[in-house]
This record gives sequence, structure tokens and C-alpha cells, in this order.
Amino acid sequence: MSEPEPTATPKSTADEPWPVRVVSQKVGAWIAKLGWVWVDGQVAQISRRPGSSVVFLTLRDPSADLSLTVTAHRDVLDAGAPELAEGARVTLHAKPEFYPARGTLSLRADEIRQVGLGELLARLERLKKHLAAEGLFARERKRRLPFLPQRIGLITGRASAAERDVLMNTRRRWPAVDFRVINVPVQGPTAVPQIIDALKVLDNDETIDVIVIARGGGSVEDLLPFSDEALCRAVFGARTPVVSAIGHETDAPLLDYVADLRASTPTDAAKRIVPDLAEERQLIDIARRRIERSVLTLIEREEHRLASWRSRPSLARPELLVDQRAAEVTGLRERAVRSLEHRLRRADDDLRHTLARLRALSPAATLQRGYAIVQRADGHVVRAAGEVHSDDPIRVRLAEGELRATVTDTDPSAEEKT
Repeated sequence: MSEPEPTATPKSTADEPWPVRVVSQKVGAWIAKLGWVWVDGQVAQISRRPGSSVVFLTLRDPSADLSLTVTAHRDVLDAGAPELAEGARVTLHAKPEFYPARGTLSLRADEIRQVGLGELLARLERLKKHLAAEGLFARERKRRLPFLPQRIGLITGRASAAERDVLMNTRRRWPAVDFRVINVPVQGPTAVPQIIDALKVLDNDETIDVIVIARGGGSVEDLLPFSDEALCRAVFGARTPVVSAIGHETDAPLLDYVADLRASTPTDAAKRIVPDLAEERQLIDIARRRIERSVLTLIEREEHRLASWRSRPSLARPELLVDQRAAEVTGLRERAVRSLEHRLRRADDDLRHTLARLRALSPAATLQRGYAIVQRADGHVVRAAGEVHSDDPIRVRLAEGELRATVTDTDPSAEEKT
């Protein structure tokens, strides 16, 4: 137990500072208030000293670069986790303690439980459902990879088979591709923090078009870092598309569900992130031949069309069309002349007949036969003897000229005799 805080200790000032022992006492008192807690972590180191009944553990947070020292009696460790090894996940019941002499903080455990495979899988399943409910696996948020990335970021283990497979197969498909490789631990307690740091570095690099996280196969425990919640959220928040290439085809860490593209193996990732230069050249050759055939077909069709147009009389003998139109114009003009002459002749004949009729009906013609027209002085034509009287002046119109006379006598009875 830590020593109780002195009640008479005054507040520290520049003139009256606290001694180190007082500060240590106060820190120890505050830490002691936390009491007993259950802690989950990954064993980074185990130290069993010969002849000592105390075992020292270094317990590391799986998602952060943090660790604490844990002390436990050997019987506690043998009872709860006799086969405990470095890298294992444990849950322990411990109380934080502050050691004033060294100024260090540690956990004193009275119960240690090693998390078995079944419990790990159950935790992963609960985490999977939780992340899915938040939308981290939603298909609509996944981004399409660029057709031909100029530079690829690769996060993988140093000199690993996964690194070799990705680099070799990618460059075999597209030799000009450029990589920025960051080597990190891909298992163990330090894997997740370093993978997240590498992801941030590549995501902030404007030259990186796609990021590949690759690792070869392994056991469920070996692949646990790629199901870590912090890593999944970091991938979800990345601006650059992320490809997950973890383990073999049957392995499915949670990172596969969050990533924009899931590759079954590192070799498959190489096939998915860049096109095959040979296949693209073949497709270009096929497209070129199709274009050539289309162009040749179009040219042949247009040549046939031009030949057809040239064979038409309007282009083969363009003067023929003018001659035909000229003949039509000449024929129309001749028809017009004939029609006009015919109309004129008919009109002339009609005029002659009309003139003949007029002449036949004209008084002048009658006068030519010896008749005369008698008019009174007022111009009235005398048709009967009774219309004039003796001594009335009259005008006698002849065929040529006229006579002026005076009536000497009238005989109305002569009309009746006529």
C-alpha cells in the first residue's frame, strides 16, 4: 500500500517546493485510487528469473505503441497461462502500483488468462458486426483503383515473400511502375502501430496513387494485427485507395472488408493494381486491326459510291443534261410559237367573220346598194312620211356625201302600198 498523503503538506510554490518524496507519495496515492482492473493486451516479453518466484511481463497495447510492466507470482502464471509465450493475447486482473524508489509504474496481477483461439474468433466476429453496422464495409464507399497508377505504396515485411511477389509480378506486368516500399513488422505487438504509421506516411504522399498492405500466410494469431480495430479505422479514413493482400485465399482478416479492394494473395494484388503490358499491347493490336478494317471498309464503300455517282449521266456526260433541257426549251418555244400563230390565225378569222357580219349589218353597206338615210334637222331619222311635213328641212345621207332638201309634199299612203 502507498503511504497516505500528508494532510499538513502545504501547496508547492517556487519559494517552498515539494520534496521528491512528497511528489512520489502523492503520485502513488492517486494511482492507488484506480484499484483493481481487468486489462487486455499482448505479451511482448516474458522474464522468468531463476530462483525468483516473481515473473515479469511486458504487456503491450495491440493498437498503439504503449506498454506496461506486469509482475505476477509464478503460481499465478502457471495456474492461468502455463504455456504463455511472447505474442499471446492475455486478459489479466491487476492493480497499478507506483514504485517511489525508481519512479516507475507497473501492474501487479493476481489472475492471468490467456485468450484462446475460440475467444479470439468470437471477439473478431463481434468486432466485425460492430464495424459493419458503422458502415466501414459498405460497398458504395469503396473507391475505384486507377487504371495505371504512376506510383504504388507498399507496406509489408522486410525481405518477405509477399514483398517479392508484389514487386516481381507487378514489374513483370508493367515494367515502368514505381514503388515506395515501407517495411514494418507484420505480426507481434509492434505490428499495428507501425503499419498505421506507414499508412499515414503513404497517404500523405501526393505521388502515391494506391497503397498495398501485403503479408504472406500464417496462423490466425499471426494475422491478428490485420483485424485490429485501429488499423481498420485508419484504412477507412485514408484518402488513397487501399488494397488488402493478406495471407492466402482462405484467410479473411477484417482488413479485407474495409479495404477498397481485396486481393486473395500478394500475387493476386499485383494482377489487380496494374494492367498486363503484353495483354494491353495485344488489345491495342486488335483495336488497331479493327480500326484499319473499319477504315478500309469505309473507303471501299465511299469509292463504290463515288463510282456510282460518276457513272450517272449527269456526271459522266454533264452536257447531256444541258442538251436535254435545251431541246425541251426549243420544243416548248416551238409549241409556244405554233400555239400563238394558231391563236392569231383563229383570232384573224374570227375578226374577219365579225367584220363581214358588221359590214353586212352596217348602214353603210346598205347605202352602197343605193339606199339613203333621211334625217330631220334635229338628227331624228325619218322612218315614215308622217314624221315630216311640207317645207321641213331634211338631210339625205348617201353612200358618198349627203343632200339637204326641203319637203314639198308627203304621201303616207305610199308606205301602205309598199
